[in-house]
Amino acid sequence: MPKRERAMRMSVEQPLWRALAGYRVLTMLYAIGLFATAYDRFPRPWVAVAFFCVLFVWTLATLPKVANAASCTRRFLAADLTLALTGILLTPVADAPERIAGGGPTLPSIWTAGSVLAFAIKGGWRWAALASTAVAVANLVERGSPARDTVHAVILVWVASIAIGYVVEVARASERTLARALEIEAATRERERLARDIHDGVLQVLAMVQRRGAVIGGEAAELGRLAGEQEVALRTLVSGGLVPTPRGAEGTGGKAAVRDAGGRAGDRRGEDGEEHDGPVDLRSLLAPYAGPRVSFAEPGAPVPLPYAVAREVAGAVGAALDNVRTHVGEDARAWILLEDEPEAVTVTVRDDGPGIPQGRLAQAESEGRLGVSLSIKGRMRDIGGTAELISVPGQGTEVELTVPKSAMTNAPKKTSTRGKAESR
Repeated sequence: MPKRERAMRMSVEQPLWRALAGYRVLTMLYAIGLFATAYDRFPRPWVAVAFFCVLFVWTLATLPKVANAASCTRRFLAADLTLALTGILLTPVADAPERIAGGGPTLPSIWTAGSVLAFAIKGGWRWAALASTAVAVANLVERGSPARDTVHAVILVWVASIAIGYVVEVARASERTLARALEIEAATRERERLARDIHDGVLQVLAMVQRRGAVIGGEAAELGRLAGEQEVALRTLVSGGLVPTPRGAEGTGGKAAVRDAGGRAGDRRGEDGEEHDGPVDLRSLLAPYAGPRVSFAEPGAPVPLPYAVAREVAGAVGAALDNVRTHVGEDARAWILLEDEPEAVTVTVRDDGPGIPQGRLAQAESEGRLGVSLSIKGRMRDIGGTAELISVPGQGTEVELTVPKSAMTNAPKKTSTRGKAESR
């Protein structure tokens, strides 16, 4: 946590520290220039020369101290402010009283504001108020009376330093909030991925054990009953504690599974056994789904997609076909249509089943059955695409998966495999 906070402060404050370093150098030269132009009017110029020698060496030697918040220590701030106050109080010693009464500048002039600003950037508005108050008292002592120009200068430094200190505090708080939000977002996406993994594998197996156990009977029935209880408990945990509210934001954190011709979760490996990046022909990932009951229509030309995107699309297609087999039956027919359009790649999965009754998807989601929400829509959302489900009772179901080509540049480089999709 301290390292993360230190990194955040660097990102927020670094431009301010650089500006402060430049300000100190320029105002030091400005103060020396003012003295040089009025050298003949100083009754004791040697006092001013001695002070400016110290100021020159101090300003250049302490530039590393104003490079960042870690280098700007409290001891340095105290010494820097002491030098500024000393210069103000030495002004009556070096300069003529009539020049002081006439509104002449102090020896450090506007260099003093740099010391106050260092307090503001380092410690916020409270430190700035303390330092600017000390400068105000020193200016009033130097003048001997609260002249109008002195009051104006004091108020200007006081208000400006406090305002900058407050802005720095707000910037720090905002960046801490942003960092926390990014952490929550990353954790939410990881939880969603884990939930999808569970829905794609564990819950499916538990449901199968429950059904088979009920059919076999005997001790297997008891095993099936226990599997059913665990399925309900795990589904409740996933839907209540791990699955975030579906959102329309685009993302790149998802992972998908595609199957090879043998029906196993496949990965993209060459003859050397290493996983490769780069585009892949989506047709090659969808072709294994074709079979006696599944027809696949594809373009005559390759449909290259980033490999991670292609795997997500293929995984969503597999989840849609799992739903067909689960809810329509093993003998159901399905059709896969792949279209390569100028602006997007579209894959449509259609079946000849009875369709989905109205309100069934919402009911399934409320029961924790998030196969459509996670395994299909979640995958597409993770790659910046969309999934639209169209179902008319008695006329089958159609799932349309669309991936805009503009979203493919943000695709993740690598993904992991995943098992079967959970039913809707």
